[in-house]
Amino acid sequence: MPPAAVARYYAYKATKAVELYRPIMYLYFASAGLSFFQITVLEAAYNVTTVLGEVPTGYLGDWLGRRNGLIVGTATIALTLLGLGLADRLARPFPAFLALYVCWSLGYTFRSGTEDAWLYDSLVGDDRSFSDLRGRGESFALAAGVVAAVAGGYLASVDLSVPFYAAAAVTGLGAVILLTVDDDGDDPADRTTLSASLDAVRAAFADRRLRAFLVLYYVLFAAATYLAFIFLQPRIETVAAGYPLGDVETLLGWYYGAISLVAAAVTYRAEWIRATVGLRAWFLVVPLAVGLLLVGQWVLPVSAFLAFVLVRGLSEATRVFASQYVNDRIDAVGRATTLSAMSMVSGLAVVPFQLGSGLLSDALSPGVALAAAGAVLFVGSVAVHLVGTPVDE
Repeated sequence: MPPAAVARYYAYKATKAVELYRPIMYLYFASAGLSFFQITVLEAAYNVTTVLGEVPTGYLGDWLGRRNGLIVGTATIALTLLGLGLADRLARPFPAFLALYVCWSLGYTFRSGTEDAWLYDSLVGDDRSFSDLRGRGESFALAAGVVAAVAGGYLASVDLSVPFYAAAAVTGLGAVILLTVDDDGDDPADRTTLSASLDAVRAAFADRRLRAFLVLYYVLFAAATYLAFIFLQPRIETVAAGYPLGDVETLLGWYYGAISLVAAAVTYRAEWIRATVGLRAWFLVVPLAVGLLLVGQWVLPVSAFLAFVLVRGLSEATRVFASQYVNDRIDAVGRATTLSAMSMVSGLAVVPFQLGSGLLSDALSPGVALAAAGAVLFVGSVAVHLVGTPVDE
């Protein structure tokens, strides 16, 4: 991949990370009158759409071409963010939020498998490893996210909908950047057929090692960390109430900035971590550590401030390593479809976690729901490792 293409890749990743709405998103939904359960219904609808849409959109990414699939997904997300910013003006905003979440999910399904397939295939013949380039890309993106989080907090203090409008504009810029990209791995002659893509998916799921890894990362780890960032805002709001920390929107902006900064530092060193620690040790220790951190934030509430920072940093690096591990074990033909199928399984598995945690949060508290998710992750990870070896280096 030539330096100019790398620079455009980093610029595109930066536009993805400018999620100015992220620090206040769930507070925004709550201000529109949604309950915790309704918020988790939105997230569940997102994941059900992911389940139904991942393989078709992954196939379209293989058929249309990596770059074109990314452009479609990015444009869809930009329009959805604009709609989310407007939806709270409706008398009954929940149905509008629900419909927009479906569109949001479809946009991300176009990008989920296609982006890594595009990057991986474009590195053929290059001396730089996937985890090095992917990790540095995530690091630069998260660094942009630091600024975006702080800015989002200040914008939200004006009006909670403003960060959505600003994020829509930046996301649209990402689509413009993609138009300038020459996809070296996107030869129309190599575009796959549906039968070849499905054969690739079947081959991946028939691999015993990938099945065990699927349970460990795409089911248990992904579900627990997903819930951590659904309930981060109300949890921090509750814990911060006991301290004189000022306006909660501004606080969350700075806090998300700190989280992104730590995640950027960890992912920037992803290749060094992989070479030093090894994937097997990482996937043995990190899921257990994240599970304990989520339980700990309930046992000792003040630890929530540190716990979410560590969980984000560990989860971002783990996402890079998971993508590396799977990409190394699947073929180029149907790559985007196979990666999307992995995400589809994750989306399906997280739905009961979401609905159960929403009910538990309304009945007890978000802190209890997060502790329960952490306990499931810890026990489940131990069970997976006792049954077999999910990571074989």
